[in-house]
Parts: sequence; C-alpha cells; structure tokens
Amino acid sequence: MAKKQKRVLLALGWYDYRLHKGIEKYAQEHGWHLYADYTREKVIPWGWQGDGILAWLGAGDDLAEFVSAAKLPTVDFSFRRPQLKFSRVLEDHAHAAKLAAEHFITRGFTNFCFYSDANNWSYEERGLGFIKALSAEGHNCSWLRWLESPAYATGKQEWQRKRKWLATQMKAAGKPLAVFAANDQQALDVLESCESVGIKIPEEVAIVGTESYLLAPDAMRTPISSVDTNLEVLGYRGAELLDQLMHGGKPSVEPVRIPAAGVVVRKSSDILTIKHQGVARSLRHIWEHGHEPICIKDLVGVSAMSRRGLHKAFLEHLGRTPGQELQRVRIERAKKFLTKTDQKVETIALDCGYQSINSFCVAFKRAVGMSAKKFREKMR
Repeated sequence: MAKKQKRVLLALGWYDYRLHKGIEKYAQEHGWHLYADYTREKVIPWGWQGDGILAWLGAGDDLAEFVSAAKLPTVDFSFRRPQLKFSRVLEDHAHAAKLAAEHFITRGFTNFCFYSDANNWSYEERGLGFIKALSAEGHNCSWLRWLESPAYATGKQEWQRKRKWLATQMKAAGKPLAVFAANDQQALDVLESCESVGIKIPEEVAIVGTESYLLAPDAMRTPISSVDTNLEVLGYRGAELLDQLMHGGKPSVEPVRIPAAGVVVRKSSDILTIKHQGVARSLRHIWEHGHEPICIKDLVGVSAMSRRGLHKAFLEHLGRTPGQELQRVRIERAKKFLTKTDQKVETIALDCGYQSINSFCVAFKRAVGMSAKKFREKMR
C-alpha cells in the first residue's frame, strides 16, 4: 500500500529564501507536499487541512490565531509568542553574538557598542549575548537603543532623525569603535550615518551585522560584514522536528537552538587595530596562511621577534598565545567545511593545516567538546 504523502503548510510571517531552501531539502528527501507560503502575500488560508505547519509567528496576530486554531503538529521558528506552547527551532543568537565579539577582540578593539532600533526578542538575545561575551574577556559594551533616545520619532521624520542621532552617537564614541548591529539593515544604518559625517569605515568604526541577508553586499562601496546565522540548517532542522511530531513524537519543552555558521568578513570590519607591529604581522599571516602547515617558528620569523617575546606580546594584546590563535583560526575553518560541505574529515583536516587526521581530531574535540563527526551531525 502506498505511503500517505505528508501535507505541510508554510505559514511564515517572516521570510528568507535560505530557510525555505532548508525546508525544501527535507521535504524532497521525505516525499512531502509543501503548500505555498500564502502569508508572503498576507493571505491566510482559513480552513486549510493537512498534516503539519511550519510557522514563523512574528508580526500579525491573525496568523498566530490561524495556526493555533488549526490544532495540528506545529514548529515555530520564532519566540515572539512564548505563551503559545509550540515546539520551536531557533537561531542561537547568543552564539552569533559571541562570534561577533571574538571577531572584534581578535582585531584588537577595546571600545564596543551594540545597536538596535526596535523591541524584538531576537535583538535582546543578541545584545545580551554580545555584552556577556565581551564581559567574559574583561571588556565593557554600551547599548544604543533608538527607541529610548530623546530623538526618537515615528512617521515621515523617523529616517532622518534616526540617521542624525546615530551619527552624533558615533562621533562621540571612543575610537576605534566596534559596532555589532541587531541585523544587517541596522548595520547599514550605522554605516551610512558614519559616512554622512566623514567617519572612516573601518578605520574609526568597524561594523558587523547579523543574518547576512543584504542583496549583493559585495557591490557596495563598503561591503558589510555579517554573522551567518545558518538559516538553511534552521529550516532543515525545523522540518525534521515537525516530521517527528507528525509521527506521534512529543512536543519539545525547550527550543532547539541552531548555532551560527560564522562571520562573513567584509570591508566594514576587516581591519587590525593592534599597534604592535610584530603581533599584527603574525595575525595577518595566521589569517592568510593558517590553512597551510605553518608553525610557531614561521610566526617568529614573520614578526621578527624572539619566540618568548612574541608569546608575551600576544598575551598582552590578545589574551591568548600565537599557538592558541592559530588553533582557533583552523578550528573555525574546519567548522565551516563540516557544516557547508560533504568533504571527508581527513580532507578537511589537511585543508585546515593539520598534518594528520589524529592531530586534527584531538584538537577539534578539545576546542569544541565533541568529535568532528558529532559536530557535523549536530549542525545538519
């Protein structure tokens, strides 16, 4: 007897093609029939009948009312309505914020700011995560909230008043300044506000956004760096969880969190503010050649310093040794390969500068807390 095809509705109040792509991949693998995302046109299919719903219940109470009334297995990609007891698969905003903090700290920044322009649960998690990650490394961070500023306005005046207020805040801040924005659009707000008053990007203000969704960012005069929040994996994992629910699984109490994939580095933050020339040269060498079988001896030569002197300078300016930074860069590269490709672990080890699979496996497990195989399974 033919297996009944599962009918799944996409009820996404917020849309990103990468999320859809992850859902589509799972649907193809398991023979689902996906119903069109009616809500992209703000059309709610009252009376729809099927087997399950994948929802992003952001703005719009009518969509939330429809999904609740359907009484079907549901996975929500948003935490905007925690009172609705749906299973959830969410971005790990704290992890994304930690990656942004590490990106700035590695480049020698000591002045930090988080910027948000609205009350949003995801912005709050990113801001708190950024502050926590910086605090763990001994740094303070200010939080610029447009909604709480004296200049706040809505309507036709909002765009100009916001840009003027942002420019004033950026001028007054200590330099060089590292700004983590709640999303890419807000990162663009910061960038254009700085440019309007002659603040140099990234020399005076470096900027990182979140979600990596700007169209054709590399065509911009100053392309904006952004944290890739792994939306394709988010969609795939949400579909997988819904499949379990449709087969009688119990709803999960705690949300499933999907770690970010990494920082996509572009011109807006690609700068070293470390004034120590030996450390700066060594860092650049690590970033450009870390995937090759280089060692500490190579860094000593590049820096024109003694091994002991380089070790001490790294600790003073970065809080970690040259070896630890080389290991960090290699592990981050390996994570991206494990998440984004189907390459064998042995191939990834060589592509990340390790001379043996054993040394890679030991280093990866020590750094991440699990094997490379387990990490790939978790991310997928």
